[in-house]
Amino acid sequence: MKILIICNAGLVNGLSEEVLVDSLKEYGELSNILLPPGKSYCFVSFTTVENSKSCCDSCNGLLNIAQDNKPIYLCFIETLPNVVDEIVWDTLPPGLIILENFINDDEEKLLLELPNFRSLESGNMKNRQVKHYGFEFKYNINNVDKNDPLPDEIPNACDFLWPRLPDKFGNFIPDQCTVNQYLPGQGIPSHVDTHSAFEDPIMSLSLGSSVVMDFKNGNKHYCILLPGKSLLIMSGESRYLWTHGITPRKFDIVKKDDRCNLSVRGLRISYTFRRLRHGECMCDFINKCDSWSQKTEQFSLDDNEIALKLEEIHVHQVYENIADHFSDTRHKPWPNIVEFIESLEDGSILVDVGCGNGKYLGLNKSIFNVGCDRSSGLINVCKDRGFQCFTSDCLSITLRDGSADACICIAVIHHLANSERRLNAIKEIVRILRPGGRALIYVWAKDQFSNNEKSNYIKEDKRLDQVADADLTEVVPSVDGVQLPIHINRTQFKHKDLLVPWKLKRCSENKGTFLRYYHVYEKHELENDCGNIPSVKITSSYYDQGNWCVIIEKIKK
Repeated sequence: MKILIICNAGLVNGLSEEVLVDSLKEYGELSNILLPPGKSYCFVSFTTVENSKSCCDSCNGLLNIAQDNKPIYLCFIETLPNVVDEIVWDTLPPGLIILENFINDDEEKLLLELPNFRSLESGNMKNRQVKHYGFEFKYNINNVDKNDPLPDEIPNACDFLWPRLPDKFGNFIPDQCTVNQYLPGQGIPSHVDTHSAFEDPIMSLSLGSSVVMDFKNGNKHYCILLPGKSLLIMSGESRYLWTHGITPRKFDIVKKDDRCNLSVRGLRISYTFRRLRHGECMCDFINKCDSWSQKTEQFSLDDNEIALKLEEIHVHQVYENIADHFSDTRHKPWPNIVEFIESLEDGSILVDVGCGNGKYLGLNKSIFNVGCDRSSGLINVCKDRGFQCFTSDCLSITLRDGSADACICIAVIHHLANSERRLNAIKEIVRILRPGGRALIYVWAKDQFSNNEKSNYIKEDKRLDQVADADLTEVVPSVDGVQLPIHINRTQFKHKDLLVPWKLKRCSENKGTFLRYYHVYEKHELENDCGNIPSVKITSSYYDQGNWCVIIEKIKK
């Protein structure tokens, strides 16, 4: 028998394929490795019985690669279980082309020396050294600033590449190039190059060491070996829909002809060539396309009747269904909001418009707190907690003019489906403020990065996601022909108008995934809306953990 089971170590308790291969390679040539997802065991097999026996004799109870550096325990089995390996080899995603030996040794040497990384003072990234030509590729947004070209254009030394391209790419002349130097152990996170930034195709020339690149689309995971001197062409679906990335490690396990081969990484340099897009992307892959929501002609959210129906289905009905679970996830008040509430004078009347489960009610015992919300389920949660509250729509608050000293409206207005309705919600808040009264408004920001730092929403552990992305279709038909893209949780926003998934706990009576409508705000968009109201002045505006925020004051007449 050639097959060994490692009884006490697998993916679920931290064993990786890389550690396994590195630890067992000295006992002979491996023919297969199988680490079933979510299991605390795994399987390995060698090409000969003698090698398998040598491994078992030397490692059983002795090799400390199990959890907490404990020894592994092995035994022989006759056949492998029928477990499908999720990783596919020797298959290319649609539209992906690899041209091996695209350049010769002399040309490779020329291009290896061209960036002069040894003397390069700038461009030293956390994971690799990088040099840009034409335009700087900004990794935090996967885009470039088209209005800020670099002084260095793509070197003429690269011109010999273009005549060699296949006929269908004969007109491809790039105007942006990123050169990356990868040392062993370095990689790049999985991503899709922003649609509106670059045309189709994107090409990458590999120099020096070979590397395995991971291509993923939903549950599909393809591993592609990129040899040195090869040209990778991403076009069509592989460019627009599949993510690509390189896992940071010092060697790759390459599976071919039912054998696992260890490929030790060396120094690798890649030239990625792109051509800037001028205008909107017109692709068919709308869930990954940042241009889609801007160019669609199927509907207009400016129609108030459509907007109202959309809010009813994808906001009001959703919150009635998820009220209890939503409340269970909302506990800790945000510091800047607490600071605003505590700054109010004793005896002030504070109205929380869209109060949710009331987590901001009652924080300041020296003021009178009252909340309102469109969701009767959430209002019942507030009442059970002893708060003063009532059911009301933020577009028509059932309070008299000038009755509040202060208002807060946290994560509410972004649920309204067009600009007119969002502006009217702010006007309604201003209406109930007394002259000199202040309001704090928070809305979700489209940009979830600030000073290259991820927001908490992006940083949160993906195991806490409310929904598995693989369970979703790309777009959801709604009312009157409206279609909106579904956002992938814990990722940067690609669209301004979208649906964000929420999945209830398994023990809930209401099962399934609910989709909430959001309009995520560009920088200054909220300020501009407030600036359009004559009786308002903005006293403060800031960015707070993925949200745009303003404090406004009602001007005294």
